[in-house]
Amino acid sequence: MDFTQYITQNALILIPALYILGMIIKNTERIPNKDIPLILLAAGIAGTVGIMGFNVQAIVQGILVTGASVYANQLFKQCNKKDE
Repeated sequence: MDFTQYITQNALILIPALYILGMIIKNTERIPNKDIPLILLAAGIAGTVGIMGFNVQAIVQGILVTGASVYANQLFKQCNKKDE
């Protein structure tokens, strides 16, 4: 499945940016892990609104890039997880 048919080219740069931001936040002890996806969602929406202007499509794109970033993080974790 080609996710680029859903995420605009301009917003694709936010996926690795959000991934890195999530890694930085994860290393801060003051922020609980359960809050990281919500922080990334706010950052993703803010980023797409900054790129595309304030409209419904920008908000949807922010949700999509955040979802792709969180999914990439989970995929990386699961692929590197040792079998128990």
